[in-house]
Amino acid sequence: MSKIRRSMAVLVLALVGLVGCDSEPRTVGDANPARVAEMKQVLRDLWVGHIFWVQHVVSNNATNNQAERDAAEKEVVANTKQIASTMTPFYGEAASEKLFSLLDINYGAVREYSEATVAGNKQQQDAALARLASNADDFAVFLNGVNPYLSKETVRGLIAAHGAHHVLQINQYKGKEYAHLGATWPMMRQHVYVIADTMTTAWAKQFPSKFS
Repeated sequence: MSKIRRSMAVLVLALVGLVGCDSEPRTVGDANPARVAEMKQVLRDLWVGHIFWVQHVVSNNATNNQAERDAAEKEVVANTKQIASTMTPFYGEAASEKLFSLLDINYGAVREYSEATVAGNKQQQDAALARLASNADDFAVFLNGVNPYLSKETVRGLIAAHGAHHVLQINQYKGKEYAHLGATWPMMRQHVYVIADTMTTAWAKQFPSKFS
């Protein structure tokens, strides 16, 4: 129960962060605001695709629909490759591959937590939560390392909250809390918008000429 309370605390912090992000100006340095807005939309769409397909994996785990789960998992992998590829124009293939690895580990931990929750295996749940926490740290080190406009604290908070959203959703499927699931989705969607916008803003600050 204490882990669930901690997850909920992270969710509250994420929602507080949305207020600050909404007030940021769209113009970033010498970058063309229209180009920045276009890139934000591209990333938003990709991240929404991520939570959409992961939700399908989770829901099919809960109902033990293996065929549908496997199909959704293929979409998760394809989407992960697309998200990772957005880094290539800025940092090259090696950075794209690193981002893919981090996203894949994140999804793997979510899937592990989902399977453990269905099985009622608390030890495996705890191991998955530990992997999510470690993954958030690794995201922070990597993204701050390539872009000084992405602080470790910001990245760690964004990824930790993202993982907590998945955990909350899994617990709600387990408890058949369908009314609450309906409220969780828009919260998850809004949060990945923040991730996408934060990434794009940092890229535009570091590489304004690529948004001219």
